[in-house]
Amino acid sequence: MPRYDYRCRTCGATFELNRPMSQANAPTVCPTGHDDVVKLMSMVAVTGTAGAGGAAPQAGGGGGCCGGGCCG
Repeated sequence: MPRYDYRCRTCGATFELNRPMSQANAPTVCPTGHDDVVKLMSMVAVTGTAGAGGAAPQAGGGGGCCGGGCCG
C-alpha cells in the first residue's frame, strides 16, 4: 500500500499515512486533530548501476551526452 506525506497548516506537523491510491487525495486530519492538511509531493530517488555484481560506475566511461563525447 502506498505511503503519502502530509503537512498540517495549523500546527506545522508532518506525518505519513498508508492508504490506497484511490484515497490519496481524500481529506484527513493531523495527529493532533486539525483538519487543515495538505498532501506533500514526494520525491523518490533511485540510484545504482545496471550491471552484474553491483560494480560502481567509473568516471569518464560510457554513453550519455557528456560521457560519450558529444558535448563539444
